[in-house]
Amino acid sequence: QVQLVESGGGLVQAGGSLRLSCAASKNIFIINSMGWYRQAPGKQRELVATITSGGTTNYADSVKGRFTISRDYAKNTVYLQMNSLKAEDTAVYYCNANDWPRSYWGQGTQVTVSS
Repeated sequence: QVQLVESGGGLVQAGGSLRLSCAASKNIFIINSMGWYRQAPGKQRELVATITSGGTTNYADSVKGRFTISRDYAKNTVYLQMNSLKAEDTAVYYCNANDWPRSYWGQGTQVTVSS
């Protein structure tokens, strides 16, 4: 079992930055991969960024060059640094832990970008 607690969401103007945090209840070094997903109103949940236990990262095309996923093993925390935010980034952001064979989700944190 892995509990995930997100924080760092909020309201920001277009062009601004936010950093999301996801604190895990388990040593993230042994979790296969962790990532961030988002869901905007009326849309399906979509991948934003993932990072594997080996350090390989993957980003949605829409956020490449603007968002960065990283992790801190000492804090068992994964971060999502979001720069140059756009109105279309507005969504609830969810942290995910892919701890094979199970997948765990956080409660989500709202990010609202005003244009």
